[in-house]
Amino acid sequence: MTEPVRLTAYARGGGCACKIPPGDLEAMVAGLGPATGTAELLVGLDHGDDAAVVRLDARTGLVATADFFTPVVDDAYDWGRIAATNALSDVYAMGGTPLVALNLLCWPRDVLPLELAREVLRGGQDVARAAGCHLAGGHSVDDEGPKYGLAVTGVVRPEELITLDAGRPGLPLSLTKPLGVGVLNTRHKATGERFDEAVAAMTTLNRDAARAAVAAGIRCGTDVTGFGLLGHASKLARASGLTVALDTARVPYLAGAREAVRDGYVSGGSRRNLDWVGPWTDFGRAGEEERLLLADAQTSGGLLVAGEIPGAPVVGELRPAGEHRIVLR
Repeated sequence: MTEPVRLTAYARGGGCACKIPPGDLEAMVAGLGPATGTAELLVGLDHGDDAAVVRLDARTGLVATADFFTPVVDDAYDWGRIAATNALSDVYAMGGTPLVALNLLCWPRDVLPLELAREVLRGGQDVARAAGCHLAGGHSVDDEGPKYGLAVTGVVRPEELITLDAGRPGLPLSLTKPLGVGVLNTRHKATGERFDEAVAAMTTLNRDAARAAVAAGIRCGTDVTGFGLLGHASKLARASGLTVALDTARVPYLAGAREAVRDGYVSGGSRRNLDWVGPWTDFGRAGEEERLLLADAQTSGGLLVAGEIPGAPVVGELRPAGEHRIVLR
């Protein structure tokens, strides 16, 4: 019998944990302003929001984003679903609706069978269909390692935009998905153990959460992906000129996440996230395990929004700017 292919064996890092570290990324793009165009740019590079937005007319903004990464799970179909869900999330995080997407596929065709690539594409197709988003063509490259994602175009009402810089003191912070997929995926890569709850979380569209946020009048937020909760909260605090206070006891985690940290299944990306936020974070009494979980590099994570929406736990609040960007309590 042929041994099943373990896709994660072909990835240096898994999912959003393979992102260039936030500090390196900011240094790399510093001073690179957006190229000028004819349409009014509503959201660009200023704060590192989840997608770019240009105004089409008084009532419509066009949202554009791209996201792809290396295998985060061994099952090709699940990886396709996860990568597509993650890419669509950038549009939802801005308060928008995805309309059309294009596949982005890198594949080592002399190493891995094309049948697996087809399963990856099928997973992306099924997620796009569930989202009501066209998936039409794309681009593929013969590469040393497998990578997959989407380039997505959507629309948003300019008055309903959700951005990093719209926070106000006193607003509660809600988190729409539990943390821990990073450490569970790291364990999966090392041991082959499957974590169905993590896969379910990563393949849950942020559509309903985004709609609820827009309906609640929320205008500040982001999705929580490769930079971890602490990293994305830090970007929000900086953009809004505020301090994020997080109640660590209220942050939800997937089953098995704490055990995975205790057993040492922490990615290098998560540790780099923690190092990056360290200088401007008051960790209070939070120990190493808690800090690593809060910095855990998420793949297709939930939304962190400044406001309350049904079913999402409140994990903190926005405060006037203080000595630190983030305060743990």
